[in-house]
Amino acid sequence: MSKILTVFGATGNQGGSVISAVLADPVLSKEYKIRGVTRDASKPAAKALAGKGVELVSADLSSPETIRGAVEGAHSVFIVTNYWESGSAEVELAQGKAVADASKAAGVKHLIFSSLINVTEASNGALTHVKHFDAKATVEKYIREIGVPATFVMPGFYMSNLFDMIRKNEDGTFTWALPVDGDKAQVPVFDASGDTGLFVKAALKLSEPTGRQILAAAEYISPNQLIAEFSEVTGRKATFAQVPGDVFKSFLPPQIADEMNDNMLLLQDPGYYQGADLADSLQLLDAKPTTWKAFVEANKAKWE
Repeated sequence: MSKILTVFGATGNQGGSVISAVLADPVLSKEYKIRGVTRDASKPAAKALAGKGVELVSADLSSPETIRGAVEGAHSVFIVTNYWESGSAEVELAQGKAVADASKAAGVKHLIFSSLINVTEASNGALTHVKHFDAKATVEKYIREIGVPATFVMPGFYMSNLFDMIRKNEDGTFTWALPVDGDKAQVPVFDASGDTGLFVKAALKLSEPTGRQILAAAEYISPNQLIAEFSEVTGRKATFAQVPGDVFKSFLPPQIADEMNDNMLLLQDPGYYQGADLADSLQLLDAKPTTWKAFVEANKAKWE
């Protein structure tokens, strides 16, 4: 009898990628029956998953009662929380803890949590506004404290964010502006919708969950190199510009300006993953993740 893999956020970028990857894997697709969790199992994306043999259940991360039903009987659970949905670290923390508690109570053998570093701690208090990182790090700490067998997959910088961040100018050229040095900053690029499943598969194939962190990024690339490769692939002139923090924040809605400014400063110091090498994580994969060049090639029309 197949083991149950519960995937929260089944119709989202990360959860959807996990489901696609496991269904396509000749070994895992036989080992696991997938239970996809979504708030609305009647929407078209959910029905499409059901058509592929995925068991769909409705649950809300802010409703512990529904979470318990979603993880009951599951061998493994993948969970991603979405800070931006509520804009509240407290809500994200409560949601993550609720899934951790339910998984422990249900005897889940492997909880895979989409985590990030604690930026406030990593920067020694210099960058205190990156709540969507810090909240996930706090959930990770809680999972470790209560003793749920777990692996932590840590998504890199979404390449899809650059659809909006690399801006087209009136003359047809492009500019990417950040409050960091174009050579010193390092961006761990990641195709969330395409490659989350690749890294989660690696977690599922570990001999046992030991609290390992898997860094989910294809490569480190500096802003100057990134924009040069963008120009090379698109054939469009593009430049990177280092701008003061106040200028960068002026591009953004006030409620997220400080958070995103600190988030970008993280790329330079202390580093998105605090300078950790990607090699150990990449060696776990059974295929190569999407590079920045390949992503641009596949998505050139998005910048038209």
